Amino acid sequence: MAAAGPLLPAEVEALVQALRGTELRDAGGQGWLRQHESVEKLNMHAILSAATGQEQLLTELLVSHAKIPVLIGELISAEVWKHKVFPVLCRLEDFHPRSTFPIYVVLHHEASIINLLETVFFYKEICESAEDSILDLIDYCHRKLTLLAARSTNGQAATQKELHPKDLASLSSMQELQKQAEAMEFEISLKALSVLRYITDQVDSLPLSALTRMLNTHNLPCLLIQLVEHCPWSCHEAGKLKKFENGAWHEVPPEDQVKMTKLDGQVWLALLNLLLSPECQRKYHFNSFNKSQLLKLRAFLTDVLLDQLPNLVEMQRFLSHLAVTEPASPKKDLVLEQVPVIWDHLLRKNAGKWEAIAKHQVKHAFSPTEEELKLQARRWAQTYSLDLLEALAPDKPRCRVCGVEAAKRCSRCRNEWYCTRACQVQHWQKHRTACSLLAQAAGTAGAP
Repeated sequence: MAAAGPLLPAEVEALVQALRGTELRDAGGQGWLRQHESVEKLNMHAILSAATGQEQLLTELLVSHAKIPVLIGELISAEVWKHKVFPVLCRLEDFHPRSTFPIYVVLHHEASIINLLETVFFYKEICESAEDSILDLIDYCHRKLTLLAARSTNGQAATQKELHPKDLASLSSMQELQKQAEAMEFEISLKALSVLRYITDQVDSLPLSALTRMLNTHNLPCLLIQLVEHCPWSCHEAGKLKKFENGAWHEVPPEDQVKMTKLDGQVWLALLNLLLSPECQRKYHFNSFNKSQLLKLRAFLTDVLLDQLPNLVEMQRFLSHLAVTEPASPKKDLVLEQVPVIWDHLLRKNAGKWEAIAKHQVKHAFSPTEEELKLQARRWAQTYSLDLLEALAPDKPRCRVCGVEAAKRCSRCRNEWYCTRACQVQHWQKHRTACSLLAQAAGTAGAP
């Protein structure tokens, strides 16, 4: 994928057909890496295609080849690996990897899949093709939103800042990886919010079990209300308002502080879908607690907000009616409810084996020789086309050391940016190994 453009149709079809479920024990191995490369290429292709309105081919292929359940299974497998195996790797005292990039790739796999799903779940046929695994995806999104809400209500929203390069410079490689994983978790949770909103767009065609899971098992309306109240993608720092958009925190000028962000919109649209659908109203428990929580929304439905999202006028009317009525109790249907299985299956299958899995992966995936690192670097260089990544990046590059806007680039690997020669020299000891591997993979040479 050398050119900064979408893949050819035949390439897309080959990559979609190649998607397979993998064993958690095999994460980081050669077969697993091939799957990751397919996901990454499809992810970048989906973003570029969506920007030009040409993503229909990819969605049709994912549906016709029944790959959405495969992607959901891989997403949850990556989540389990991060929560169960990665902490064991970080505790191994005798594990000092030559390069942490192979581990980072496994951590990043979850982010790549959720990003791909966010891009394609806009389409109704994608949501329907998930079939029973839609329950697993709903549970996944609930776990991520619960994490977001817990952090914001505990006053931790302001800590969800970009990792400053100066802070990372004093950490060991594994500690640095842990910090990057924490920052990645925040962004993954925001992607999960968008996926959930797209699922709620299809409430009229979702299985009955999916509605029950969203409304009653997880009480998603009340969880979304917590996000409206605490807004974890917004924080105040040194008296200035910052909001998280396009993968970074941005200072908001006074004239834009009442402007709705995309994330604000996703929460309100999800609430609109869940509260105003006749089927949802029939199934939701409007008990005293839920009613009191829902009525909190009236304080946020200002004229400024309604001007930006006029559909919320319908919610305003609904809440005014709710305030003076007692909705009927939900009708109790006698149904056999389906339940999600992927998360529980993975936990049961690997219970008591997490340390053994970690040690197996240290030996077979995360301790490559110099020659193996070079081969992997060539594959990474082919997968992560620098020109393409720059085309996708919303902001200008920043210095790897001090974080300010950068104009200088490592001439050898062309992968790192610096504001001055002094910062480049300061970072050289950490960058040396990766620089050599990337330069050899790209077939370049020269001084840093």
